[in-house]
Amino acid sequence: MSNKRPNRKKGSVSYAKWGYIFIAPFFAAFAIFQLIPLASTFFYSFFEFYRSGLKQIGPNFVGLQNYIQLFSADLPKYLGNTLLLWIVGFIPQIVISMILAALFTSLSLRLRVQGFFKTVIYMPNLIMASAFAMLFFALFSDSGPINSALVSLHITAEPIRFLANVWGTRSLVALMNFLMWFGNTTILLMAAIMGIDTGLYEAAEIDGCSSWQMFWKITLPLINPILVYVLITSMIGGLQMFDVPQILTNGQGSPNRTSTTIIMYLNNHLFSKNYGMAGAVSTVLFLLCAVLCLLVFKVLTQDESGQKKRKSHKAAKGAVK
Repeated sequence: MSNKRPNRKKGSVSYAKWGYIFIAPFFAAFAIFQLIPLASTFFYSFFEFYRSGLKQIGPNFVGLQNYIQLFSADLPKYLGNTLLLWIVGFIPQIVISMILAALFTSLSLRLRVQGFFKTVIYMPNLIMASAFAMLFFALFSDSGPINSALVSLHITAEPIRFLANVWGTRSLVALMNFLMWFGNTTILLMAAIMGIDTGLYEAAEIDGCSSWQMFWKITLPLINPILVYVLITSMIGGLQMFDVPQILTNGQGSPNRTSTTIIMYLNNHLFSKNYGMAGAVSTVLFLLCAVLCLLVFKVLTQDESGQKKRKSHKAAKGAVK
């Protein structure tokens, strides 16, 4: 018998060819606007390349000198600021969002007008971060309405200088990030919970499981992929935090640069036309995001992969027997 494949009929359509044609624009745009700039950023991070007045210095190859200068300066401090601001805002965000998602999707509560509540909690996500920051700057300034109300109600004898206090400024940044994103997180978690088969809850209820047990044993394990997605995207957004602290502190990261984030530090180098140092900061941020995201993904999916391996191992043993 011949193993030759039958000749394609004349006039037949090559669907694979059209598939490649349709996805080609995406890959072209990705290469032009993301891949090439990423490669050039990494390339210039090894060069001395900046402006001094009207004079351009470089590009001169300096090896790892930019990276050594970064880590010997204030980069670790700004990295700590960024992670702290993200964690302080993310913890209440995920907790409140999980509680709201569980309440809105509860079969026993059956809350009415859920559409209205979903719209209300999602609305802050539609407001620009710059507008949000300017609003909070006006509300919590020394002569703002918050301080005026506190003094009028005799809660405080004098205005509280929120923006002159380290934890006051950090708390405001974390509060703004929480208000802007908890609605989006709630919608995602609600969609994940609503995708769970209700028969699992009914069977667990018949077996005498409490609501708390069903949440920990059924809900959390089954929405784990969405939790991984929320955590990774929130981490990436937190490491790229810029507009809120930039506007709230007028670009100074005050007090004493305790609210300066990595992107604010990067913006300073771009503003001063120091492309070599800016490339080094961008490369460090990219590697940090990649490592943390892989670590989070590995940790949160370890149990699931371990269970699959155990099941396949048991199946293999059963097949041998």
